[in-house]
Amino acid sequence: MTWDRYLEGFHAARPGITEWVLRRARDGGTDPYDWLAEVVPPRGRVLDLGCGSAPLFRMLAGRSWIGLDTSRAELAAARASGAGPLLRASAAAIPLRDASVDAVTCSMSLMVTTPLPQVVAEIARVLRPGGLLAATIPTTGPLRPADRAAVAGLIAALGRAPAYPAGRGTPRIPFLLGECGLRVTGDSRRRFGCRLRGPDDARQFLSSLYLPGTSAARRRIALGYLRFLVLFRGEMPVPLLRITAERAGG
Repeated sequence: MTWDRYLEGFHAARPGITEWVLRRARDGGTDPYDWLAEVVPPRGRVLDLGCGSAPLFRMLAGRSWIGLDTSRAELAAARASGAGPLLRASAAAIPLRDASVDAVTCSMSLMVTTPLPQVVAEIARVLRPGGLLAATIPTTGPLRPADRAAVAGLIAALGRAPAYPAGRGTPRIPFLLGECGLRVTGDSRRRFGCRLRGPDDARQFLSSLYLPGTSAARRRIALGYLRFLVLFRGEMPVPLLRITAERAGG
């Protein structure tokens, strides 16, 4: 099965699942959407690339917001929440004019958009000179000692780590940005924790992971492991990297 088909089926079956996890992932009083929104300019036209169920729509009030995604189910969830306008299109072929937006936001979407060099080139194309890209993607840290044990246990139960279409290409994002005329202005990491409060939370968290080819038996083992964490008021770490970059010429 190709990644395109996997992602289509994944999000058709569980629209809003990424928002479910990230709304529960906290660092103090902040969630990953708060963290991303705080660096977005207070005015202007914003393209939310890979908008999903549109959690950023209301957070970016005061801007002219446009959401783009490939998933019909996610866009339906976004529409039901009152978000709009919405575009169903590929991030590798954004149906907007050159230099037509002031900012591009990508919450947990760059690692699932391919081909990544073309996606970055499209982001640079639609940004006006001086415009801002603000993106969050998964990373490997920071982690607490207990986090490392929790992650190792989940990977052992699954027999593999979660995967993304961009694969090992995400570390090249800063290089790709520079190639396309985007100057990196910020690169920070932060650890959020997703508290698992009961068996349903454990099931939801597991269902949020991209696990193509993982057997049902492995999933059952992983679910049992996550339910074990619930008994000890455990949480799963959600370490994120936030990148900001500015298009040259502003």
